[in-house]
Amino acid sequence: MLRRPSRVVSIGNLSIGGDYPIRVQSMTNTPTRDVAATVSQIRRLHEVHCEIVRMAIPNLEAIDTLRKIKTQLQNDKIPMPLVADVHFSPSIAMACVPYADKIRINPGNFSENSDAFRPLVKSVKKEGKAIRIGINRGSLGKNILEQYGNTAEGMYQSALPLLQIAAEERFENIVLSFKSSDVSKMVEDHRTILLKLNPLGFNFPLHLGITEAGNENYGRIKGAIGIGSLLLNGIGDTIRVSLTEDPVHEISVAYDILQACGRRFTHVEYIACPSCGRTQFDIQDVFNEIKAKTSHLSGIKIAVMGCVVNGIGEMGEADFGYVGAGPGRVNLYRRNQCVKSNILQQNAVAELLELIESCKE
Repeated sequence: MLRRPSRVVSIGNLSIGGDYPIRVQSMTNTPTRDVAATVSQIRRLHEVHCEIVRMAIPNLEAIDTLRKIKTQLQNDKIPMPLVADVHFSPSIAMACVPYADKIRINPGNFSENSDAFRPLVKSVKKEGKAIRIGINRGSLGKNILEQYGNTAEGMYQSALPLLQIAAEERFENIVLSFKSSDVSKMVEDHRTILLKLNPLGFNFPLHLGITEAGNENYGRIKGAIGIGSLLLNGIGDTIRVSLTEDPVHEISVAYDILQACGRRFTHVEYIACPSCGRTQFDIQDVFNEIKAKTSHLSGIKIAVMGCVVNGIGEMGEADFGYVGAGPGRVNLYRRNQCVKSNILQQNAVAELLELIESCKE
């Protein structure tokens, strides 16, 4: 798939943009002042392969906490790039620079005086850190709202003065985000804004996400539609699936979205038919058994199909296929070739696993 060309940005020991993998990130929801709880949550995020973590820095008192958390992560040898999320104060953003790998700022706080952004750019550039200019429809500056309203044009005009200052300072270690809680607006905002930014040479990596998506199935669906729509159009370099849950839950959803969009493969890709009256075995139980016994693998596609009517054609050239052949019988496929036919169903899963193992050698 084509991918929107973007500059490479360094965040701690990680690079995003260019041809680097689309990165997965999250945000802590522990009280920032609670060092132990925040470090514990970051450790759990690291264990499930979160690659970047962001934490709120609401006041100057939180700066010392940020320092302690960064030090503890280094002592624990957790190489997680740490992003300081600063919404309301340029001075707090400045104070975070020595301890954070990236500073996330809200342009709404600079909209009355964009020159206040220049000292931050100089400090971040000197320290070799990064800045994320994070624009939300819900927090545009007063003057932007008065001139442009809560629109894509307002978001663009909010970012533009800061990008121009960064260009004057020859600073390019920038990530952009344009977020909304409305899925259709979020998708359309990106398309509209990129048409304006790209001709200006502001091809910075993009952070994708739906804000305030909620929880459970609906929150996941909103994130998948919004983020996935843009990924399928080659847009996006790092993603966060925002859920009103333990942030650890966000990570598996993010990787599933990336894999479903063909952007990053981290586990087995399963293809399974929903079954119908032609299926002559309990496909749900078989599928769950196969998943349980192959979930540790990666980089392969396994299909479980109820019958030969559509199964063979709809396997999508899976690496391995388990296809019902008749009452109590199963055919096994290696890509689109049948390699074992009319196997007894009670032996079929074991023989599929043997086939997969034999092809690894």
